Amino acid sequence: LTGTDIAPGNPEIVHHVILFRVDGAMAGAAAAEDARSADPGWTCFGGMGLEGEFGNLDDASWLGAWAPGGGETVLRKGYGVALERGTRIVMQVHYSLLLQDEADRAGLEDLSATKIRWRPQAGSDLQELHTVLLPAPVELPCRPEHAGGPLCTHDASVADVKARFGEGPGQTANLLHLLCGTEVRATDTVSCTRTMPRAMTILGAAGHMHLLGRWLRIEANAGTPRESEVLDIPLWNFDDQAARPIEPLRVEAGDTLTVTCHHEQRLRDLLPAFEGTEEKYVVWGEGSADEMCLGILQAVFDD
Repeated sequence: LTGTDIAPGNPEIVHHVILFRVDGAMAGAAAAEDARSADPGWTCFGGMGLEGEFGNLDDASWLGAWAPGGGETVLRKGYGVALERGTRIVMQVHYSLLLQDEADRAGLEDLSATKIRWRPQAGSDLQELHTVLLPAPVELPCRPEHAGGPLCTHDASVADVKARFGEGPGQTANLLHLLCGTEVRATDTVSCTRTMPRAMTILGAAGHMHLLGRWLRIEANAGTPRESEVLDIPLWNFDDQAARPIEPLRVEAGDTLTVTCHHEQRLRDLLPAFEGTEEKYVVWGEGSADEMCLGILQAVFDD
Protein backbone atom coordinates (compact mmCIF):
# COMPACT_ATOMS: atom_id res chain seq x y z
CA LEU A 1 0.00 0.00 0.00
CA THR A 2 1.46 3.35 -1.03
CA GLY A 3 -1.39 5.74 -0.31
CA THR A 4 -4.91 6.20 1.08
CA ASP A 5 -7.67 8.59 0.14
CA ILE A 6 -10.43 8.51 2.76
CA ALA A 7 -13.58 10.46 1.94
CA PRO A 8 -16.00 11.10 4.82
CA GLY A 9 -19.50 11.05 3.39
CA ASN A 10 -20.95 13.42 5.99
CA PRO A 11 -18.21 15.60 7.51
CA GLU A 12 -20.75 17.15 9.89
CA ILE A 13 -20.85 13.96 11.94
CA VAL A 14 -17.72 11.95 11.00
CA HIS A 15 -15.21 12.35 13.85
CA HIS A 16 -12.51 10.13 12.38
CA VAL A 17 -11.92 7.17 10.06
CA ILE A 18 -9.20 4.55 10.60
CA LEU A 19 -8.14 1.75 8.24
CA PHE A 20 -6.82 -1.38 9.96
CA ARG A 21 -4.80 -4.23 8.47
CA VAL A 22 -6.31 -7.57 9.51
CA ASP A 23 -4.65 -10.90 8.86
CA GLY A 24 -4.56 -14.43 10.22
CA ALA A 25 -6.91 -15.41 13.02
CA MET A 26 -8.10 -11.83 13.49
CA ALA A 27 -9.65 -11.85 10.01
CA GLY A 28 -11.89 -14.68 11.17
CA ALA A 29 -12.80 -12.77 14.32
CA ALA A 30 -13.70 -9.72 12.22
CA ALA A 31 -15.89 -11.82 9.93
CA ALA A 32 -17.63 -13.33 12.97
CA GLU A 33 -18.36 -9.89 14.42
CA ASP A 34 -19.78 -8.81 11.07
CA ALA A 35 -21.97 -11.92 10.88
CA ARG A 36 -23.34 -11.38 14.39
CA SER A 37 -24.72 -7.97 13.43
CA ALA A 38 -27.92 -7.74 11.41
CA ASP A 39 -26.69 -4.50 9.86
CA PRO A 40 -23.61 -4.05 7.65
CA GLY A 41 -20.51 -3.91 9.81
CA TRP A 42 -20.60 -3.92 13.62
CA THR A 43 -20.42 -1.48 16.51
CA CYS A 44 -17.01 -0.93 18.09
CA PHE A 45 -15.16 1.63 20.16
CA GLY A 46 -11.44 2.36 20.36
CA GLY A 47 -10.28 0.05 17.63
CA MET A 48 -12.08 -2.74 15.83
CA GLY A 49 -13.47 -4.29 19.00
CA LEU A 50 -11.44 -7.47 18.46
CA GLU A 51 -9.57 -9.26 21.21
CA GLY A 52 -5.81 -8.76 21.13
CA GLU A 53 -5.76 -5.96 18.55
CA PHE A 54 -3.88 -3.56 20.85
CA GLY A 55 -1.13 -6.02 21.69
CA ASN A 56 1.59 -4.04 19.92
CA LEU A 57 1.48 -0.25 19.96
CA ASP A 58 5.09 -0.22 18.71
CA ASP A 59 3.97 -1.78 15.40
CA ALA A 60 0.25 -1.05 15.13
CA SER A 61 -2.07 -2.41 12.47
CA TRP A 62 -3.09 1.06 11.22
CA LEU A 63 -2.93 1.48 7.46
CA GLY A 64 -4.26 5.02 7.26
CA ALA A 65 -6.57 7.48 8.95
CA TRP A 66 -8.68 10.56 8.36
CA ALA A 67 -9.53 13.29 10.85
CA PRO A 68 -10.74 16.85 10.20
CA GLY A 69 -8.23 18.61 7.98
CA GLY A 70 -6.97 15.37 6.48
CA GLY A 71 -6.81 14.57 2.78
CA GLU A 72 -5.26 12.01 0.49
CA THR A 73 -2.05 10.56 1.89
CA VAL A 74 0.61 9.42 -0.55
CA LEU A 75 3.67 7.84 1.03
CA ARG A 76 7.15 9.06 0.16
CA LYS A 77 8.61 7.59 -2.98
CA GLY A 78 10.34 4.34 -2.17
CA TYR A 79 8.13 3.40 0.82
CA GLY A 80 5.02 1.29 1.35
CA VAL A 81 3.04 -0.76 3.89
CA ALA A 82 3.14 -4.52 3.33
CA LEU A 83 -0.16 -6.29 2.59
CA GLU A 84 0.31 -10.05 2.47
CA ARG A 85 -1.97 -12.25 0.40
CA GLY A 86 -5.30 -12.71 2.22
CA THR A 87 -5.07 -9.49 4.22
CA ARG A 88 -8.42 -7.85 4.97
CA ILE A 89 -8.91 -4.12 5.56
CA VAL A 90 -11.39 -2.95 8.18
CA MET A 91 -12.64 0.64 8.03
CA GLN A 92 -13.76 2.07 11.36
CA VAL A 93 -15.87 5.23 11.30
CA HIS A 94 -16.44 7.16 14.53
CA TYR A 95 -19.39 9.56 14.55
CA SER A 96 -19.94 12.64 16.69
CA LEU A 97 -23.52 13.57 17.52
CA LEU A 98 -22.77 16.43 19.91
CA LEU A 99 -24.45 19.00 17.69
CA GLN A 100 -27.49 16.85 16.90
CA ASP A 101 -30.64 16.51 19.01
CA GLU A 102 -32.60 13.28 19.22
CA ALA A 103 -35.11 14.40 16.61
CA ASP A 104 -32.39 14.92 14.03
CA ARG A 105 -30.40 11.74 14.63
CA ALA A 106 -32.86 9.37 12.99
CA GLY A 107 -32.39 11.15 9.67
CA LEU A 108 -28.60 11.23 9.71
CA GLU A 109 -26.90 9.33 6.91
CA ASP A 110 -23.29 8.69 5.99
CA LEU A 111 -21.55 6.79 3.23
CA SER A 112 -17.86 7.18 3.95
CA ALA A 113 -15.47 5.49 1.53
CA THR A 114 -11.79 5.00 0.83
CA LYS A 115 -9.47 4.41 -2.11
CA ILE A 116 -6.01 2.90 -1.78
CA ARG A 117 -2.87 3.10 -3.86
CA TRP A 118 -0.99 -0.17 -4.16
CA ARG A 119 1.61 -2.01 -6.18
CA PRO A 120 2.77 -5.65 -6.25
CA GLN A 121 5.47 -6.64 -3.79
CA ALA A 122 7.10 -8.97 -6.30
CA GLY A 123 10.19 -7.25 -7.63
CA SER A 124 9.55 -4.19 -5.49
CA ASP A 125 12.38 -2.34 -3.77
CA LEU A 126 10.07 -0.43 -1.43
CA GLN A 127 11.10 -0.01 2.19
CA GLU A 128 8.37 -1.07 4.60
CA LEU A 129 6.65 1.58 6.73
CA HIS A 130 5.19 0.89 10.18
CA THR A 131 2.91 2.82 12.53
CA VAL A 132 3.98 3.56 16.12
CA LEU A 133 1.28 4.80 18.51
CA LEU A 134 2.13 6.96 21.54
CA PRO A 135 -0.94 7.37 23.80
CA ALA A 136 -0.93 9.18 27.14
CA PRO A 137 -3.59 9.17 29.88
CA VAL A 138 -5.80 12.24 30.35
CA GLU A 139 -6.70 13.55 33.83
CA LEU A 140 -8.26 16.99 33.29
CA PRO A 141 -10.01 18.19 36.49
CA CYS A 142 -13.10 20.34 36.74
CA ARG A 143 -12.52 24.00 37.43
CA PRO A 144 -12.93 24.96 41.12
CA GLU A 145 -16.31 26.61 40.54
CA HIS A 146 -17.65 23.36 39.06
CA ALA A 147 -15.87 20.90 41.36
CA GLY A 148 -19.08 19.81 43.09
CA GLY A 149 -20.53 18.32 39.90
CA PRO A 150 -21.52 14.64 39.84
CA LEU A 151 -18.81 13.74 37.28
CA CYS A 152 -16.02 15.85 38.76
CA THR A 153 -13.93 12.97 40.12
CA HIS A 154 -11.71 10.50 38.28
CA ASP A 155 -13.70 7.47 39.41
CA ALA A 156 -17.07 8.96 38.47
CA SER A 157 -15.81 9.96 35.04
CA VAL A 158 -14.30 6.54 34.33
CA ALA A 159 -17.58 4.89 35.40
CA ASP A 160 -19.41 7.20 33.00
CA VAL A 161 -17.09 6.24 30.11
CA LYS A 162 -17.65 2.54 30.88
CA ALA A 163 -21.42 3.05 30.94
CA ARG A 164 -21.33 4.70 27.51
CA PHE A 165 -18.78 2.55 25.69
CA GLY A 166 -18.46 -0.70 27.63
CA GLU A 167 -16.08 -2.15 30.17
CA GLY A 168 -13.21 -2.75 27.72
CA PRO A 169 -12.94 0.72 26.15
CA GLY A 170 -13.76 2.26 29.52
CA GLN A 171 -10.72 0.61 31.10
CA THR A 172 -8.34 2.45 28.76
CA ALA A 173 -8.28 5.53 31.02
CA ASN A 174 -6.70 3.46 33.80
CA LEU A 175 -4.70 1.01 31.68
CA LEU A 176 -2.75 3.87 30.09
CA HIS A 177 -1.26 4.64 33.51
CA LEU A 178 0.12 1.09 33.61
CA LEU A 179 1.56 1.49 30.10
CA CYS A 180 3.16 4.84 30.93
CA GLY A 181 4.16 4.17 34.55
CA THR A 182 2.20 7.21 35.73
CA GLU A 183 -0.18 7.80 38.63
CA VAL A 184 -3.71 9.15 38.62
CA ARG A 185 -3.25 12.86 39.29
CA ALA A 186 -5.47 15.73 38.23
CA THR A 187 -3.57 17.93 35.78
CA ASP A 188 -4.11 19.88 32.58
CA THR A 189 -0.79 18.71 31.07
CA VAL A 190 -0.14 14.99 30.61
CA SER A 191 2.69 13.00 29.09
CA CYS A 192 3.89 9.47 28.49
CA THR A 193 7.46 8.32 27.86
CA ARG A 194 8.15 4.96 26.28
CA THR A 195 11.43 3.20 25.59
CA MET A 196 11.67 1.96 22.01
CA PRO A 197 12.47 -1.75 21.62
CA ARG A 198 14.11 -1.38 18.19
CA ALA A 199 16.03 1.07 16.06
CA MET A 200 14.00 3.03 13.52
CA THR A 201 13.88 6.12 11.33
CA ILE A 202 10.82 8.32 11.79
CA LEU A 203 9.54 9.87 8.56
CA GLY A 204 6.16 11.35 9.54
CA ALA A 205 4.14 12.34 12.59
CA ALA A 206 0.64 13.37 13.62
CA GLY A 207 -1.21 14.13 16.83
CA HIS A 208 -4.75 13.51 17.97
CA MET A 209 -6.77 15.23 20.67
CA HIS A 210 -10.38 16.32 20.86
CA LEU A 211 -12.04 19.69 21.42
CA LEU A 212 -10.38 20.63 24.72
CA GLY A 213 -6.83 20.15 23.38
CA ARG A 214 -4.59 23.22 23.38
CA TRP A 215 -1.11 22.02 22.34
CA LEU A 216 0.72 18.76 21.65
CA ARG A 217 4.40 17.87 21.42
CA ILE A 218 6.39 14.71 20.64
CA GLU A 219 10.10 14.49 21.57
CA ALA A 220 12.86 11.92 21.33
CA ASN A 221 15.15 11.47 24.36
CA ALA A 222 13.47 14.35 26.22
CA GLY A 223 15.50 15.86 29.04
CA THR A 224 18.82 14.48 27.77
CA PRO A 225 21.65 16.04 25.73
CA ARG A 226 20.29 14.07 22.73
CA GLU A 227 16.82 15.61 22.95
CA SER A 228 15.23 16.29 19.58
CA GLU A 229 11.82 17.49 18.44
CA VAL A 230 9.62 15.10 16.46
CA LEU A 231 6.44 17.18 16.28
CA ASP A 232 5.35 20.48 17.84
CA ILE A 233 1.77 21.76 17.52
CA PRO A 234 1.77 24.97 19.59
CA LEU A 235 -1.89 25.74 18.92
CA TRP A 236 -4.11 22.70 18.45
CA ASN A 237 -6.73 22.95 15.73
CA PHE A 238 -9.23 20.09 15.76
CA ASP A 239 -10.02 20.81 12.12
CA ASP A 240 -6.39 20.39 10.99
CA GLN A 241 -5.18 16.94 12.03
CA ALA A 242 -3.34 15.93 8.89
CA ALA A 243 -0.12 13.94 9.27
CA ARG A 244 3.09 15.86 8.57
CA PRO A 245 6.27 14.63 6.90
CA ILE A 246 9.37 15.41 8.94
CA GLU A 247 13.08 15.39 8.33
CA PRO A 248 14.09 11.74 8.85
CA LEU A 249 14.91 11.25 12.53
CA ARG A 250 17.03 8.32 13.71
CA VAL A 251 15.95 6.59 16.95
CA GLU A 252 18.08 3.83 18.40
CA ALA A 253 16.86 0.83 20.41
CA GLY A 254 16.64 2.00 24.03
CA ASP A 255 15.92 5.63 23.12
CA THR A 256 12.76 7.20 24.48
CA LEU A 257 9.81 8.89 22.80
CA THR A 258 7.59 11.25 24.81
CA VAL A 259 4.18 12.63 23.90
CA THR A 260 2.87 15.60 25.90
CA CYS A 261 -0.58 17.20 25.63
CA HIS A 262 -2.20 20.21 27.26
CA HIS A 263 -6.00 20.49 27.65
CA GLU A 264 -8.10 23.39 28.94
CA GLN A 265 -11.59 23.24 30.45
CA ARG A 266 -12.24 26.90 29.59
CA LEU A 267 -12.56 25.92 25.91
CA ARG A 268 -15.93 24.32 26.69
CA ASP A 269 -17.27 27.87 27.34
CA LEU A 270 -16.33 28.88 23.79
CA LEU A 271 -17.41 25.90 21.68
CA PRO A 272 -21.00 25.27 20.55
CA ALA A 273 -20.50 21.51 20.93
CA PHE A 274 -20.48 21.87 24.73
CA GLU A 275 -23.49 24.15 24.97
CA GLY A 276 -25.91 22.81 27.56
CA THR A 277 -23.50 20.12 28.83
CA GLU A 278 -22.30 19.85 32.40
CA GLU A 279 -18.59 20.18 33.19
CA LYS A 280 -16.87 16.92 34.11
CA TYR A 281 -13.49 15.53 35.07
CA VAL A 282 -12.19 14.49 31.64
CA VAL A 283 -10.41 11.18 31.08
CA TRP A 284 -9.45 9.20 27.96
CA GLY A 285 -12.67 8.30 26.19
CA GLU A 286 -14.14 7.73 22.74
CA GLY A 287 -16.68 10.56 22.80
CA SER A 288 -15.90 13.92 21.27
CA ALA A 289 -16.68 15.46 24.68
CA ASP A 290 -14.10 13.11 26.22
CA GLU A 291 -10.39 13.55 25.45
CA MET A 292 -7.34 11.81 24.09
CA CYS A 293 -3.62 12.44 23.87
CA LEU A 294 -2.09 10.45 21.04
CA GLY A 295 1.05 10.65 18.95
CA ILE A 296 1.13 8.77 15.64
CA LEU A 297 4.43 8.05 13.91
CA GLN A 298 5.38 6.59 10.52
CA ALA A 299 8.69 4.80 10.77
CA VAL A 300 11.02 2.39 9.01
CA PHE A 301 12.42 -0.33 11.29
CA ASP A 302 16.00 -1.55 11.03
CA ASP A 303 14.77 -5.13 11.49
